[in-house]
Amino acid sequence: MEAPIRAREALGFILFSLLFSICRSSSLNHLLISNAERRIDLSSHIVKVYLTLKVENAGSTPTSEVFLSFPPTQVDHLATVEALVTKGKRKKTTLVRLDVKPTELPDAPNDAKYFAIYLENPLKSGESTTLEVLYLLTHSQEPFPAEIAQSESQLVYYRDSALILSPYHIKQQTTFIKTPSTKVESFTRVEPSNRAGTEIKYGPYEDHPPYSFSPILIHFENNSPFAVVEELVREVEISHWGNLQVTEQYTLVHAGARHKGVFSRVDFQSRPTLNGASSLRYLLARLPPRVHSVYYRDEIGNISSSHLRTDSRKSELEIEPRYPLFGGWKATFVIGYGLPLQDFLFETSDDRRYLNFTFGCPLLETVVDKLTIKVVLPEGSKDPSAVVPFPVEQHLETKYSYLDVVGRTVVVMEKKNLVPTHNSHFQVYYTFKPIFMLAEPLMLASAFFLFFVACVAYLHIDLSIRK
Repeated sequence: MEAPIRAREALGFILFSLLFSICRSSSLNHLLISNAERRIDLSSHIVKVYLTLKVENAGSTPTSEVFLSFPPTQVDHLATVEALVTKGKRKKTTLVRLDVKPTELPDAPNDAKYFAIYLENPLKSGESTTLEVLYLLTHSQEPFPAEIAQSESQLVYYRDSALILSPYHIKQQTTFIKTPSTKVESFTRVEPSNRAGTEIKYGPYEDHPPYSFSPILIHFENNSPFAVVEELVREVEISHWGNLQVTEQYTLVHAGARHKGVFSRVDFQSRPTLNGASSLRYLLARLPPRVHSVYYRDEIGNISSSHLRTDSRKSELEIEPRYPLFGGWKATFVIGYGLPLQDFLFETSDDRRYLNFTFGCPLLETVVDKLTIKVVLPEGSKDPSAVVPFPVEQHLETKYSYLDVVGRTVVVMEKKNLVPTHNSHFQVYYTFKPIFMLAEPLMLASAFFLFFVACVAYLHIDLSIRK
């Protein structure tokens, strides 16, 4: 009896999969892009791509999904994809954020990867909508030459396509590429194309079928420091006595062209713009407001070359490493600070408590290869759960500190390939009974009481062996 039932369930699943794939393939067939404009910003080592798509429904059925396709070489470096839709007309236009999720399509050519944009309202037959897409790429600029001397400028390669890779037919498209300076060694010409100042224009191109691709290579000067945090471990310890202690351990590397030869401090100090133009001299960390007890140290000890500026809205910590970082050089250091608990810990209507803190790296214009956030809850906390606005890996640990009996629960969150746009808030929920706050004072009071009783007993007991 069970075999026919399982056979019917399998057949139903297959039919559902076929219908689902047919619906998706039909949405690919009856959608087209009447106009596409792409702007690629190469000013820093984080590549910012702004894509404006005017999508039309030329079919007879409504659709609620628009697909973006990326070559597999870009997906490996894709940090984030965001999409907005334009609503209204003329001066009353507004932008509404849309959900974007990775997805798969059958028979994807050349292993292309897809992201689905879910429209707020289905796009009916004959209607059109304008989508604003932003995606960021990391580790996408390749230094060439790979090694440079202290007095040389940093040149890099950037690889892309003059045509937008899309599963839809594009009637008209144009690509603009902005370089950090006017020094461009070479770039691939795909007519029509031209360069003026710091901008390279490809297009406009007319009537290109789906999955059109035309590789281009741009060789240009980029002296911005390639600051990459290989690993960042942030520990946020909650104390219900009124303090939030944050400790951040950094492993920082300059991921640009490697330094060759001998470093000259004299030349660097006398002419820093010529000798070490791409070096990393200082870092700027944007910390929460009302920060206190800030310290910055490495393996040797405290580093005094730091400046803290605070106001009612933010705190900025400008730090200088012990030595300027050239390509391939690393630095490890620790930043620690305290915060008032009432600014970040709140209670829900069902008597649960939650921490509202910032995810991501406080250092500006840096790429984080791996970020680990550890939220240490007070001893006695139960039912922990984390809410993060993007997918992360989560698990629980236990940490023992002073006067702990059962240990403190630690909520661990890990994510790779982060950029400054990931600096959004997350929440950690848990339940806690105030009676547990008396555990440590009672332990201290009991210890002092037992010590006092032992002293009194020692003074009143005669341990001599004579009468």
